[in-house]
Amino acid sequence: MIQQLIFGIVTGSIIALGAIGLSMIYDILDLVNFAHGDFMTLGAYLTFLFNVSLNLNLILAAALGIILTGVISLILDKIMWKKLRDKGAGSITLLITAIGLALVIRNLIVFQWGGSNVGFDLPLSQNLNFHGIMISTSGVLTVVVAALLMIALDLILRKTKIGKAMRALSDNKNLARITGINVDNIILWTWGIGTSFAAVGGVLYGLNTVIRPDMGWFLLLPIFAAVILGGIGNPYGAMVGGLIIGISQEMSTIILPSSYKIAVSFVILILVMLIKPEGIFGEK
Repeated sequence: MIQQLIFGIVTGSIIALGAIGLSMIYDILDLVNFAHGDFMTLGAYLTFLFNVSLNLNLILAAALGIILTGVISLILDKIMWKKLRDKGAGSITLLITAIGLALVIRNLIVFQWGGSNVGFDLPLSQNLNFHGIMISTSGVLTVVVAALLMIALDLILRKTKIGKAMRALSDNKNLARITGINVDNIILWTWGIGTSFAAVGGVLYGLNTVIRPDMGWFLLLPIFAAVILGGIGNPYGAMVGGLIIGISQEMSTIILPSSYKIAVSFVILILVMLIKPEGIFGEK
């Protein structure tokens, strides 16, 4: 049981990173970004490009892949999302556009790298043994990196001018505009942070298993479940929700086949929407 708990914390850390970005984007842009999981995949494949194809050190490759993913999201906002916002596009239009973008990203990845599983060029992961409990070095790295990023985000939101502007925009968009906050600039920061967190999650996922074109799509349901569980639009809730979903999925393997893990996310999602639709940290 403790072994499954360890796996759950690792999985939950990856889900939490994806959920934080998705929650921030929804909160600031009112966009249910169905392409978010594919940004996780894109970050992993761009890292693979720099690491394996261009033979760069994995740390440098990951940094370049994550930054490039964030830059791509900023370009997409300039050429697509901003134009839709300026035209007053409704939520359904934005939703369909996000789904279309997800399909485009996924198929471009398949076109470039094929549909087979790939992996990073890295030394064999060592397993650490703590009194019979096994955890890989990649698992430890995943938890540490996720924790550091969550702490960094908390400091950004509470201590920096950008973070305070994000919180103000989240609370009241019209009032934020009146008080002189540069909304377009904050939106770009939101895209950059949100998709970069997603890319980090994708890279960490690739460290612990293989990379495949549809991995982001299969991570999307647990990520949505984490966002709703924690409270839509609440990045702190997304952190907690991600850990709960990850641990629940892995603990379920004690009594269920591992192929049912994704169904656990769906069950939790339905229960939360029935019992407490605003989520743990959400407001009615």
